Amino acid sequence: MQPAIKKDVINRLRSVQGHVQGIQRMVEEDVYCIDVMKQIKAVQKALDRVNALVMENHLETCVTTAIRSDDNQERERVIGEIIQLFDASTKLKR
Repeated sequence: MQPAIKKDVINRLRSVQGHVQGIQRMVEEDVYCIDVMKQIKAVQKALDRVNALVMENHLETCVTTAIRSDDNQERERVIGEIIQLFDASTKLKR
């Protein structure tokens, strides 16, 4: 992973971790459900951003290297991984 992206991802994950702990406290303290759900949605959005950063890094490094490679199997493998990832993400949204 590119150093700048890695640092950003780690910082965002630490923030998410703190947010999740805050949500746990909210549940323990019987905070209003809608308020808990709003915080959960915020964490989901933050994780979506982390996912986008990791994907961006993967496309700029691993995928680019594989596509430029003379190894047809490696190109097909990497493209297949991306297709599987998108297939899995669309199945979750049913």
